[in-house]
Amino acid sequence: MTKCIIQIFVNNSDNIINSLYMYKILSINPGSTSTKFAVYHDEKLICLHTIRHSGEELKPYQNIFDQYQFRKELILKQLKEDEINLSDFSAIVGRGGMLHPIESGVYYVNDRMISDMKNSVVGEHASNLGCVIAHEIASGIQGCKAFIADPVAVDELQDVARISGLPQFSRRSLFHALNHKAIARKYAAANGTTYEKLNLVIAHLGGGISVAAHRMGKVVDVNQALDGYGPFSPERSGTLDCGVLVKMCFEGKFTQSEITKMLVGQGGLMAHLGTNEAHKAVELAESGDKYARLVLDAMAYSVAKEIGSMLVVLRGDVDAIILTGGIAYNQYIVNYITKLVSHFAKVVVYPGEDEMGALAMAGLRVLRGEIPKEY
Repeated sequence: MTKCIIQIFVNNSDNIINSLYMYKILSINPGSTSTKFAVYHDEKLICLHTIRHSGEELKPYQNIFDQYQFRKELILKQLKEDEINLSDFSAIVGRGGMLHPIESGVYYVNDRMISDMKNSVVGEHASNLGCVIAHEIASGIQGCKAFIADPVAVDELQDVARISGLPQFSRRSLFHALNHKAIARKYAAANGTTYEKLNLVIAHLGGGISVAAHRMGKVVDVNQALDGYGPFSPERSGTLDCGVLVKMCFEGKFTQSEITKMLVGQGGLMAHLGTNEAHKAVELAESGDKYARLVLDAMAYSVAKEIGSMLVVLRGDVDAIILTGGIAYNQYIVNYITKLVSHFAKVVVYPGEDEMGALAMAGLRVLRGEIPKEY
């Protein structure tokens, strides 16, 4: 059965305020086992929902794209139960998926984008559904437009960062662009400046970990955080010994699918400790499990080393090192990283991630005059 976790932030005292908003925006963020969506009146969050999908519910769908109608209907059903009038929406903003490399920004959802998502031309991921669902809902509402913002495929790498030791292996930019960019703008606003005037190193600490060098509004270098290189994380292996990996691939003990799962989903803390939850790993360490402490320290150590590499990219001219994402709530890990990097630049912590708000604010910027891009 579908489980829906609901947070509603509207009460009677808000009625007057709600009647004064200019724009109503729906943001949609599909995940592998959940669909999140939220309604905003301008900057004000009205409601937030997370619908959990069981394995049994998703089992009938041969591939991820086949799930879009199922997920769309669940969103529409919940909005109806909340008595939210669809005709009032000015914009629907979906999480961007595995697109061809593009610049940061807000993009119209167009036919080419939908085709690329349908055919998984770059890769299959639940976030591919965001633009499709947004387009389907917006197409039935007069004057409403569908957008995506800062998808994982954002690519602003400087040329020197693209070259690896083999010409067949160009380094790719796949990272948590939406949260990176939102947090950078948030930090800039809090300090009375703009993102485009700052040099930042930002580490998103979640199920995957991405560490990026932000130079004057561009991510000029970042580890490939999906199935590539960089720190290991709660469920991803990060950088590995290539020779050992190649040998494993040809020994015949594991299938390609099994090795892929070792890299993404079953790597990192999951491989070492049997959990992909950092707080549980900390509990093991604090209960006296020496191996758990060593692995946890190694993960934090690998993040600090990656931050160090991005400090080099920015030649030490860094306004701040920012730690964000769900694991940034974990004081043990934050403290470990901070001790290693704080003498290079000030460390600022923005725990969690407000992807729903980031999507909505991207849509609001367009409604207020920013020109969206074409994919």
